[in-house]
Amino acid sequence: MTNSLYSLWPCGWWLLAALCGAATFYAIGAALTMPRFGCAAQVREAARLARARAPVPVSVLKPLCGAEPRLYENLATFCEQHHPRYQLIFGVSSSQDPAIAVVERLQAAYPGHDIELVVDARVHGSNLKVSNLINMAGHARHDVLIVSDSDIAVEPDYLEIVAAPLADPAVGVVTCLYSARSIGGFWPRLGALFINEWFAPSVRVAHSTGSRAFGFGATLALSRATLERIGGFAALKDALADDYLLARFARDHGLATVLAPVLVATDVIEPTLRTLWLRETRWLRTIRSVNPAGFASLFITFTTPWLVIGALAYALLLAGSGGVPVCASTRAVLAALGTSTAGGIIARLALHARSSAGLDAGWRTFLRDLPLVPLRDVLLLLQWLAAVFGSHVIWRGARVPVANPDARMVAGPRPERPIKPTAGGAPRRAAVEVTDGR
Repeated sequence: MTNSLYSLWPCGWWLLAALCGAATFYAIGAALTMPRFGCAAQVREAARLARARAPVPVSVLKPLCGAEPRLYENLATFCEQHHPRYQLIFGVSSSQDPAIAVVERLQAAYPGHDIELVVDARVHGSNLKVSNLINMAGHARHDVLIVSDSDIAVEPDYLEIVAAPLADPAVGVVTCLYSARSIGGFWPRLGALFINEWFAPSVRVAHSTGSRAFGFGATLALSRATLERIGGFAALKDALADDYLLARFARDHGLATVLAPVLVATDVIEPTLRTLWLRETRWLRTIRSVNPAGFASLFITFTTPWLVIGALAYALLLAGSGGVPVCASTRAVLAALGTSTAGGIIARLALHARSSAGLDAGWRTFLRDLPLVPLRDVLLLLQWLAAVFGSHVIWRGARVPVANPDARMVAGPRPERPIKPTAGGAPRRAAVEVTDGR
């Protein structure tokens, strides 16, 4: 019995088996790291250690834009903190922004809290979120600053845990991972899987191997001295990936990035395939812009396509050998493909189960979203291919180039750019307002 298919392409079969094995190995690592980071015991220990230290006053900066679903509920979690002394600063760029009414509700509901609303239309650069932060920063009274996106919800010990590592002068930025909650129907559920079963596990895997090259808009905690050292928020005013670059600039000054054990929650609200596609390809192109090598290796993290490829290769090679492979090399490749396919299926199911276990409804969520897992992985692959060739992102209907200028080359602040009114007299948003892709 001949091994015709194997003899035509022996090195190619081994390469294919190696790639399938690498994808399975990644899936196993992603599944194993799920319970090790952000678990309840780890968070309780971090909170205990934080309370053992003298608390440092904190200013929390929350840039807002529009009345998102659950905005009041998410912002209210920052008013329920155990931390004894903190200031909440909410910023908008227009006096007509509907988020103002939400902040006023908070001020009425928590009259004893230090809550300040900043309405400032000045534009300092192409990134309007950073422009908002520049306008807000002058109102911060404390030397520890925490920047957090508007759609984030936190637990009561969040501020204590996040601020504690900054007591170490070697720490520059503290950031947090997040889990996603789907708000709505089918497409938000698929979007939540993007975060819970691809993004967050990939960060955990990188973190477990020693990487600290990250920074997430969900939480960026730093001292005022660190912010001034890197050039302030003005250093990020023309950058797309402002959250990542804030942490990177601090690392460039020899200051560490710390991933806090506490997990925060974010909402996924995209109602259609188009809105989900635009958001997630924007995220992937942003990754490409700041880490091209890491982006290029992402293809190995899309498990289901590799499982399909491995299974098809196994079937073709077995059929090509007449069902009874006599060549030792053919048998070895078949064993490698079969093992990686079986192991990958188990690891992917384990990753889905562990991700679902951390959500409400537990096993019901696992069973409900199980049919979405292959679709999610295939969609990720297609989005990655689209992100390879794209040079722009779409944000709030605007086509924006993917660019992250090296802000350390900026010698000083540039003059503020005047805001051009639209035909209706309202300020025109000049460019893009972005976070870490959510």
